[in-house]
Amino acid sequence: MKRAAVVGAGLAGCEAAWQLARRGVPVDLIEMKPRLRTPAHESPLFAELVCSNSLKSNALTNASGLLKEEMRRVGSLIMQAADATRVPAGGALAVDRGLFARYVTDALAGCPSVRIVSEEVCSLPDAPAIIATGPLTSPALSDAIAALPGLERLYFFDAAAPIVTGESIDRTRAFEAARYDKGDGDYLNCPMTEAEYDAFIGELLCAETAPVHGFEEDRLYEGCMPVESIARRGRLALAYGPMRPVGLIDPRAGRRPFAVVQLRRENAEGTLWNLVGFQTRLRFGEQKRVFGMIPGLERAEFARYGVMHRNTYLHSPSILNERFEARGYRGLYFAGQITGVEGYLPSAASGLIAGISLARDMLALAQVVFPGCTALGALGRYVSSPNKDYQPMGIQYGLIDTPEPRIRNKRLRAERVAERSLETIENIRRALEEEIT
Repeated sequence: MKRAAVVGAGLAGCEAAWQLARRGVPVDLIEMKPRLRTPAHESPLFAELVCSNSLKSNALTNASGLLKEEMRRVGSLIMQAADATRVPAGGALAVDRGLFARYVTDALAGCPSVRIVSEEVCSLPDAPAIIATGPLTSPALSDAIAALPGLERLYFFDAAAPIVTGESIDRTRAFEAARYDKGDGDYLNCPMTEAEYDAFIGELLCAETAPVHGFEEDRLYEGCMPVESIARRGRLALAYGPMRPVGLIDPRAGRRPFAVVQLRRENAEGTLWNLVGFQTRLRFGEQKRVFGMIPGLERAEFARYGVMHRNTYLHSPSILNERFEARGYRGLYFAGQITGVEGYLPSAASGLIAGISLARDMLALAQVVFPGCTALGALGRYVSSPNKDYQPMGIQYGLIDTPEPRIRNKRLRAERVAERSLETIENIRRALEEEIT
């Protein structure tokens, strides 16, 4: 059988390679690391989590949680790794990013059907192939993609939050708690009085930012908006955003603080902590100065400063079908954030769909299309439906078909959507597993 090429060993590429290999399709997984790295990459391992270590909500009443469960049931490698390396994070699924990347890397390196090729790809490979090079696709490959008739290249800016060492956090000022007690003190919380908040905002607004090539304020993606950009929207923008204190009581004061900065574990040992929602493009010295005003972080040691980078993605509605295959280019698929899906799990989910679909192409099997009543199907429909104003999008219940008759109660409606979705996924899973065995 001809070998399939998967270009890129991020979450989408690793998931795609896994889905091909477990169906008996030989795969070349082509990754330029460790020979070459982008400015956002630090590890030589596959499936590196560049920004946060959180994969968002695990609850079925949340679209992100539903997507996770669908992926688990269809045999996702990324979900196996996430569940095996999770760290406490209340109702969210967060992972030890080092152990997570190691799990995925070892699984693929140990798979007989997968051949690891360490090189940079500068031109489009011949089909069958899946391009999963992510939003940081190299300029040469980006140019090769854009040269195809009918393809259009767009971009937006993404940002990562700082990480501080656990031993440098002043625990006499920060307190352990999850919002509404959802978890066993899974977050560290740095409370602020109104005066402390106002002083912090004042310094944040006048802090010096690092230049980013081609930076445009209107190209910022809402889900990764830098903290200083949010602050410019108004005095209380952060207090109602990433610094909202709802669901938290400062045990020392006995009341809810005016604002709070939450820190989430980066690893199982709790030696590293991420500043939740504090993506930034401040200069490194300014990050240390301004974020050092946060109670409990006065002497914080930064294991990684926040950074911003430019991301590339396709105008997928004019290019891809619901299986992430390029229209008019049989056997050529795209997956991951380059398609405009936003977030770790949606990226991996697109790789799952593309991998299953390409495998069925190569095995001469009828295609399986995930319907719009599922989170997986809703993602495929979003990237392939006509939309001249196409923007990066994560999974949300608004993308999934609403059951009829419409249920007015939001939670009950979400429960019904999840119930119907998982019934559908279970039928698809049985059909797929029968063919694998």
